[in-house]
Amino acid sequence: MTSISSPSASGALPFAAALLGIAIFSAMDAVMKHLSIEIGAYNAMLWRTMISLVALGPAFVLRGGRWPAWPVLKLHMVRGIATGLSLLLFFWALKRLPLAEGIALSFIAPLLALAMAAVFLKEKIARSSLAASVLAFGGVLVIVIFQPRSAAGPSDWHGQAAILVAAALYAVGIVVGRRQSQLAAPLEIALFFNIVAGGMALMGAPWLAIMPAAVHIPALLVATVAANISIMLIAWAYARAETQYLLPVEYTAFLWAALFGWLVFGETVTAATLAGAGLIVAACLLAARGSPAIAHVDAAGPALPLPDPPAMPSTARKSADS
Repeated sequence: MTSISSPSASGALPFAAALLGIAIFSAMDAVMKHLSIEIGAYNAMLWRTMISLVALGPAFVLRGGRWPAWPVLKLHMVRGIATGLSLLLFFWALKRLPLAEGIALSFIAPLLALAMAAVFLKEKIARSSLAASVLAFGGVLVIVIFQPRSAAGPSDWHGQAAILVAAALYAVGIVVGRRQSQLAAPLEIALFFNIVAGGMALMGAPWLAIMPAAVHIPALLVATVAANISIMLIAWAYARAETQYLLPVEYTAFLWAALFGWLVFGETVTAATLAGAGLIVAACLLAARGSPAIAHVDAAGPALPLPDPPAMPSTARKSADS
């Protein structure tokens, strides 16, 4: 089987690409929160994916892209469905939660991915990872229980619950993403995410879709560009470095969320959120250092209960190497 990952590229460059990808994604989260407040999470997601398809489709064709083989397409579908639903729930929840709190609660996703790796990737989870799960759960409890009601509002628990479900779905995306990034180029990954997520969103269009006002178009364009650059940067990084090496990068999102929440929405980061986030970050770093549970989703090893894809066409390999 042919893999597009490059061992020689492992090192500082993939880590830096993932860092930049998370920073850009966090900025997109702030824009999407604004759009979710103005036009609703569903319409923000719908129009972002539609604009993405208009931009990415021609680029994919011009670069010689081809329709992927069925086994690779199944990876695109699994990740697109899981991540698309995750983002919709996440943006809906951000209407009801401070940005930093929402990001902090979502930090359980990598730990859930460790448990999923034990089932789907047949990995043995180390004791340190189990300890980290307990520590992270404690962090979630701190945020949920000790968040001041005056800061959160009476319906805050709905947003918290939505974030936790979104994190579980995002964890599926983490497990699938390492495998996917080894078998498809970043542009293909971004395009097919939007095909799948956009297709799901279109199913509700007859009842839920509204045409956004002209005033919201600039924000939609910014969110679209930021989302797709972030997807491609992170895909490029995960094709060239192990998940355990890149996992800590996910938690820099809290710092960006706190900054953007303060600058854009005037949000105050509460002591409960900081304390809970500290526990979650510590737990995730412990898990990342103590166990390679989701790091080795290699092209030749077990990944998901899917047949091995064939070698990529030469055009796709050239696109991936660029």
